[in-house]
Amino acid sequence: MDQNLFNEVMYLLDELSQDTSVPKNVRKVAQDSKTKLNHENESLDLRCATVLSALDEMANDPNVPAHGRTDLYTIISKLEALSKS
Repeated sequence: MDQNLFNEVMYLLDELSQDTSVPKNVRKVAQDSKTKLNHENESLDLRCATVLSALDEMANDPNVPAHGRTDLYTIISKLEALSKS
């Protein structure tokens, strides 16, 4: 696992969870994703896949503003790279 990439993903999720300009459900998913990624009793691939699914669902929500969607896609791409490392 690339620890720097993992830390970057956690930081981006933290920033998104505190961004009051995105809907509350997006902030909740970001917070839940951080919790899910920290469960070390599951494999990294499984944790990444679960979080990717939740974030992808949020990115397709029409109520998410453009900058929030961009943040979600950034996190998704970094998570995909993390799951391959």
